[in-house]
Amino acid sequence: MIALRLARLIEAHPDQLAEGLLRKLRSSARAQDLLQKVPESEVRERAYEIYRNLSDWLLNKTEPEIGRVYVQLGRRRAEQGVSMSSLCWAIMKTEENLWEYLESQGVRENAMDILGSLELLRMLDQFFDRAIYYATLGHETAKRESQTKDMQDFPLLRESVRVLSLAPTPEGRERP
Repeated sequence: MIALRLARLIEAHPDQLAEGLLRKLRSSARAQDLLQKVPESEVRERAYEIYRNLSDWLLNKTEPEIGRVYVQLGRRRAEQGVSMSSLCWAIMKTEENLWEYLESQGVRENAMDILGSLELLRMLDQFFDRAIYYATLGHETAKRESQTKDMQDFPLLRESVRVLSLAPTPEGRERP
């Protein structure tokens, strides 16, 4: 399978790919929130793990396994205070970095390489789309839990929200 050969090419150079990703993130204004709040070593380690085990991620991991890993990642980034947009941008740049690397290796030279690239593209898109979905789910869950905890920790705030929700609107109508 050509896609597997391409994945193996990526897996052979995880350090180079992780460093390339970090350079891209450092030069992107959209990633500054992430880089200011997450140690660079953690970002590098996460990218290395994806690149080093790409064929396992694409061929062996089930959707629940991908979900578990990326929900956890989304929760962690939310706890670190990373914006959702910055998290999604970093995941998208991780995939983009793969394609730029393959192009730099001259992979798209003949029809079979193009066919293999299309097969790999489909698999990568499916993986990274799920990664973004589950990271978003984890991020939102952590934010929601944090807000609920804040309400529990501050009874006066909770009571104020309750009273305001019962008060008539400025126009004199009852709130729904």
